[in-house]
Amino acid sequence: MLDLNHTSGCVYGRAVNDPAPLGARINAEINRALVAERDAQRPRDYLGASRIGEPCARRLVYEFTKTPVDPGKEFAGQTLRIFEAGHVFEDLAIRWLRAAGFDLRTQTRSGGQFGFEAAGGRIRGHVDGVIVGGPDVELSWPVLWEHKALKASSWNDTAKKGLRASKPIYFAQMQIYMAYMELEAALFTALNKDTCELYHEHVPFDAAAAQALSDKAVDVLRAADAGDLLPRIAAHADFYLCRFCPFAKRCWEDRA
Repeated sequence: MLDLNHTSGCVYGRAVNDPAPLGARINAEINRALVAERDAQRPRDYLGASRIGEPCARRLVYEFTKTPVDPGKEFAGQTLRIFEAGHVFEDLAIRWLRAAGFDLRTQTRSGGQFGFEAAGGRIRGHVDGVIVGGPDVELSWPVLWEHKALKASSWNDTAKKGLRASKPIYFAQMQIYMAYMELEAALFTALNKDTCELYHEHVPFDAAAAQALSDKAVDVLRAADAGDLLPRIAAHADFYLCRFCPFAKRCWEDRA
């Protein structure tokens, strides 16, 4: 007969030597499946426009040359879930904008994403969409459309400071897109994942910024071809961007 007062060897009805709780076991299986899917995908053989705004050019060389990240710095299953959830939020924003009368095109007539290639296909970008018409909101069509789903703190910072100051990598991404797709303006939409608030910002094309980013991309390709590493972004390993970089250990152990 079960003695409910006897708890030795149990934790709230679960034996100490029992496996992890149900939720942890299920999540582990999901994470393994997502990591396996990621590993089965063909790796990029180009420099993505979404990455050119990365402030450290050396990190871009590492990424382009498919240099392994430091041990333990691979994207975990939870991070992959966050990325995938972002696509779901993007689909919602597309539906809402279209319902409001915006003529948002997300695919070409042949069914693929809008995008571009440069440098013999070694620089590429795929855009979220192009709005070619819509209600009178004091925008001239067409405009590039870019969407991001952000956690509340990040969304609030973007709404307060604006895209260029708060999210320079996203700003750079849009400038590259506009340059190669010959668009004079963009609409940036950010969705707050906690509240579903929407932030919209008109982003004009900045030719000087786009040229500087294009030149930077060429520098990265040339360094990769030559087997060189571009300068680090900082003089010390405790710089905040270095602390979060997945190549930090490798980078600072390299004397170059």
